[in-house]
Amino acid sequence: METFDAIYGRRSVKHFDPDHEIPREVERKLLEAAIQSPTSFNIQHWRFVIVRDPELRQQIRAHGKDQAQMTDASLLIVMTADMRAWKKEPARYWRNAPSEVAELLVSWMGPFHEGKETLQRDEAQRSIGMAMQTLMLAAKAEGYESCPMIGFDHEAVAKMIGLPEDHCVGPMVAIGKGIQDPWPKPGQLSLDEVLIENRFIGKDR
Repeated sequence: METFDAIYGRRSVKHFDPDHEIPREVERKLLEAAIQSPTSFNIQHWRFVIVRDPELRQQIRAHGKDQAQMTDASLLIVMTADMRAWKKEPARYWRNAPSEVAELLVSWMGPFHEGKETLQRDEAQRSIGMAMQTLMLAAKAEGYESCPMIGFDHEAVAKMIGLPEDHCVGPMVAIGKGIQDPWPKPGQLSLDEVLIENRFIGKDR
């Protein structure tokens, strides 16, 4: 599928074939695509928690407003991130770069993040968002549908998956074979409404 076809064709699908299994090689292909996404300082904060245990998926659904896609989709992935990844062997993120570049960027990581907890969480969540979009577009390109979700009890799910204290939970995403056409787009804003040239000054708000 062409890139723009995947972008325009991707929709949040709610109804999946519960009996369909995504081949493991395709699953890996999707995840390998997701980790090509950019991150600040190339830290790669993301940690993808694939929930395969049917009982655990039922428990998550019970804390997720009973959304059927949480149990019916072929894959349920909780998007999490390590907020302290910037301080965990940071040289490995630049091991293939020229030494002078690696030394410069690794030396910046600590001062940039140290003591800035809001920044650490924000960067982790930004990384999650970029990886999740890549993952969904890759799924669409492979003929699968997806559904990103934030409608669940984040604290309960974090406990269920044994989330480490220095990690955060982002959205989760269901991926699988859609069995029902999605609704038409409910109300796409025009580009003119969301595009600002240089400054907000003079823009109706």
